[in-house]
Order: sequence, then structure tokens, then C-alpha cells
Amino acid sequence: MVVLSIQDYLKSVVPSQLVTERGSNLVVINPGSGNVRIGLASQDAPFNIPHCIARYTNQVPKRSVQDQMLNSQITTAQHMERERAYDVIASLLKIPFLDEEVANNSLPRKMGRVDGFNPQNSRKDSAFNWTNVYEKKLNSSSAAETLVNKGVENNDSVDQHEVADSKEPTSSDHNYKQLIFGEETLKISPEEPYCLRRPIRRGHLNISQHYPMQQVLEDLHIIWEWILIEKLHIPLSQRNMYSAIIVVPETFDNREIKEILSIVLRDLRFSSAVVHQEGLAAVFGNGLSTACVVNMGSQVTSVICVEDGVALPNTEKTLPFGGEDISRCLLWTQRHHQTWPQIRTDVLTKPIDLLMLNRLKESYCEIREGELDAVAVVHSYEADMPAGSHKTRLTALNVPPMGLFYPMLLVPDVYPPPPRSWFHDYEDMLEDTWQMEFPRRTEMPDGLFPAVHVGLPMWDSFPIFATKPKKEEKVGLAEAITSSILSTGRIELQKKLFSSIQLIGGVALTGGLIPAVEERVLHSIPSNEAIEVVEVLQSRTNPTFVPWKGGAILGILDFGRDAWIHREDWIRNGIHIGSGRKYKDSYFLQAQAMCYINS
Repeated sequence: MVVLSIQDYLKSVVPSQLVTERGSNLVVINPGSGNVRIGLASQDAPFNIPHCIARYTNQVPKRSVQDQMLNSQITTAQHMERERAYDVIASLLKIPFLDEEVANNSLPRKMGRVDGFNPQNSRKDSAFNWTNVYEKKLNSSSAAETLVNKGVENNDSVDQHEVADSKEPTSSDHNYKQLIFGEETLKISPEEPYCLRRPIRRGHLNISQHYPMQQVLEDLHIIWEWILIEKLHIPLSQRNMYSAIIVVPETFDNREIKEILSIVLRDLRFSSAVVHQEGLAAVFGNGLSTACVVNMGSQVTSVICVEDGVALPNTEKTLPFGGEDISRCLLWTQRHHQTWPQIRTDVLTKPIDLLMLNRLKESYCEIREGELDAVAVVHSYEADMPAGSHKTRLTALNVPPMGLFYPMLLVPDVYPPPPRSWFHDYEDMLEDTWQMEFPRRTEMPDGLFPAVHVGLPMWDSFPIFATKPKKEEKVGLAEAITSSILSTGRIELQKKLFSSIQLIGGVALTGGLIPAVEERVLHSIPSNEAIEVVEVLQSRTNPTFVPWKGGAILGILDFGRDAWIHREDWIRNGIHIGSGRKYKDSYFLQAQAMCYINS
């Protein structure tokens, strides 16, 4: 009998065969602020599902959005900065300034090109429909009994709601759904008795005084459980035959990673799990080994450099804005130019409006010089009324995405931070290194490397090093990329990284973004630096799914499995001081974000 070594097997196996053999029982989970991407490693692409949940509530007064207590008020100073940023962008794009537009608004203005973003991208101007929030009951008497148990006293009001629903006109045998998931949660009327929750905000668990940690973790568990059962058809009884690959954002700190691992192993009951960081996974997802990874998601943008499969911690930058901020800016721009219809668009209390704005942004916004207008259909969503259609001319469509380079234009909403005590985690995943600060790579006696950001308050502009100025978090995208690459300190590596910039995330699909990044990064490099070439590499696959795909590749190729955490070990021992288990530092392991080993 001939026994092949791992190396011989890898040389002989066909890639598709390897994916089929090892990917069929690997579930890759890539959580984000806006969407969660989950799928089997053997799939070509994951399910991309809004990361939120709507729960039925009988509270009075009801709150349609759990985190609507965020600070969304724009100060006078912020408004003035936004207008100044607009004028700077207008000068660069060769379009009229704000005051010029307002002054000439009463006169018929010669329209520029009336077109939109990629003509190959079919525009989606169709209206959304309100979510049907009722479920049919087989026994109408039991349905009525359930309604009473839920505290619904006025049956007449329930009947009115149900009659108003064109999909389900009868009311005698219907009841409110207790939970609603996916995109349906974003299309629930504000008049319905539901509370929308988003367990992740701005790249962190959305813990606040209004949204306790227990609720956040419970919602994450229920959302992922629903996807596993309804989309992947993996019931709880079979979960022990599957392993999970968790591709976490760079913004997550160790406490958050620990809680996510507990959900995956303890609650979802996977047999084992491994953690990889998005930056590392993205490099492998595009078949690279060295790159500057720029991840532009819905609510946060992160930059990190990877050299030969190793993420460099001092290069990490986090910018608190993303695609949703560009969509909000699109609304502000149209209102300022008085091109938006006279309708009540409220992205805070009506998530369906943000859904519409995201669609308009994806279809029409791009970066290029000259006036960019488009005739589009805007929809209004009021109470339980059918969507109203408003054909209008949208203008200055190239301004909102330029907010990536001039973040004062975006004015991101401010979310309340979690309580300070939440960070006092005495069962730290890096053992006793949590009490120390390491501004640079320092080798420990046992060959491990300490984490650089454990125990620091990540919500204070996300500081990672004590020597890192907080103002860096308020710069634009080009300055963040330049600062990240130059912080490596080696000219040969810098040249390689400036020629290997990788844009991932949904925002990376913006038309004209690649040449804009190349030009602005080149101009932001100090004149005394010997850098002459800046190049953004084309993504081999959909930029939105690159980290997920990289996580799948890493999971399939990981024959050693020494980085995997087994369910029994995690539940029985966890990872804490004196446990005899160690969690290697996340940055200095090739192709691994975390490593769990026997001491």
C-alpha cells in the first residue's frame, strides 16, 4: 500500500477535486456591518445577506430601529466643512460650486451628459414592496389565542393592518411573524410593531446602553442559525460534521473575536473553527502574497499591508466611513441642489429609504470629470401605502464617491460606544500579554508575538499604538493608503506595495475609483520619497466576496489543522490565564490570523 505525503497529494490533485473533497463540509462566515457573507467553501460565491434582524414587539411607544438613539445631528461647523469639501471637489471635477448652483437654480440650466454608471450594469429602478409581516395559521382559533398571549388587545386594529396588506387580505387566520430576517427586515413599514436590530456597527459589535451585549450576541446567533438552516440547509443535528472558517474584520478586537468563537462553537455547534483576518484572506482570495489591502465596506474602511502572507500591524488604518455614508451624501447633494422630489426620505427611521439610496448610488454614481447627471426613478415609501414613483433628474452624481478622499463631505453618523467595563476581559485570548503595550514587534521567550492592540479602548478613534496619532483616523483614503505603506520603512517593500494596491468591498465596484485612487495616492506621496509608480490591481473576482473566497481557500488548504479550535476544548477550557492553552498573535503567522496550539 502506497501512502502519499501531503506534498505529493497537493502536487497530484486537481484543484476542483480538492475544493469538492475538502470544501463540502467547511462553512465560511464573513461578518460585516452591513451584510454577512456565509457559504460552503465549495461554493463559487456566498449568500450575501443584510446583517440585521427584526423582532415583533408590543412595547408602547415602539421603536422601529433599535439604534435610532445614535447622534445623527450635523452641527453648524460640520455643515460648513461639508460645503467647503464640496467646493474643493467641484473644482477638481470641473463642475459648478454650490453657491453657483444655488444662484442659477431658478434659471434653466444646460444639462450635462444624462447617463449613469456602467451601461452593462442594468439599472434597478423598480420599487420595493413592503414586507408581508403576517404568517398563516392552520388553526384560526389558535391564532387568536396566540394574539391574546402576545398582548394584542385591539383585534380591530390588527384586522385593519391585515386588510391593508394586498398579499394577505384575510385576517381571521393570520398572526404577526415573531422574527424576520434578511432584506425583508429592511422593507418593514415603520407602522408595523417591529424593532430592527443591527448587531454590528462601524466594524464592531453594536453594544450600547440601548443594545446590551447579551442581545447583540443572541441576535448574531439567531441570524446565522437562520442562514445555516434556510439557505445552506444544515440543521443543528448535522452541524457536528461541519467546521467553520471565520473571516473577521481588522476592526474586531480580541474580546469580540472571543465572543464570535463562542457563538460558532457553543451555540451553532460546529465541530471546530478557525479565525482569519479579512486582510490576509483577501490576499489569498486574489492569489497574491504581498499587497496593500483596502477594504471598503458599508460602514467602515480599513487599510493594512500584507508581506508574504504576513499582515504588518503597524500599517493598519481604520476610517469610519463606507458605502452607506456615500448613499447619505447622495441624498444631501440632491436636496441641496433641489433635485430631490418633495417626499419624506428618512434613512434613520425607514431603512427601506437607505435601501433605495444604495441602489441609486450603485447604479448611477461614479468618479469622473465634468457634470454628471442622470434621469432616474426615485420612490417614496409612506406608511402602508404603495410605493410612489417620481421621475427626476439627479445631478452631481460624481461628488458623493469623492467623499472617500474628502471625508468631511460624508459626515458619518456617530454611534454610542459600549460601556467601558465591557473591555475588562480578564480571560483574554492572549494570556497575560493583555496588560502590556507593544508599539513594535517584540519576540517573546517562547517564540510567540504579543498582540499590539489588546486591552486598548478601540472606540477612541480605534487607537492601535500609543504612538499612533488619532488624527490619522480622520484623513481621506489616499492619505491613509500612503501612510500605511510608508510606515513599513523599507523602500523596496514600499515600492512593491504601491504597485500592489488591492481594493475590496462593495464600494470597490464604484466606476472610476481605480484611476482616482492611483492618481490621488501618487500625489499624496511626499516628494522626498523615491516612489514613482502607483498601481491598483484588478480583482480576479467580485471585490465584495474576495475575503470570503480567501477564507475558503485557506480552509481547504489547511491540512495541518493546528490552528483549529475544537468545540469540546473551547467549551471545557476556553482560553484564559493558566489554562495551558495559548492563542498566538494574529499578525505574525503566515496565512493564519489566529493559532490555537498545545503548550
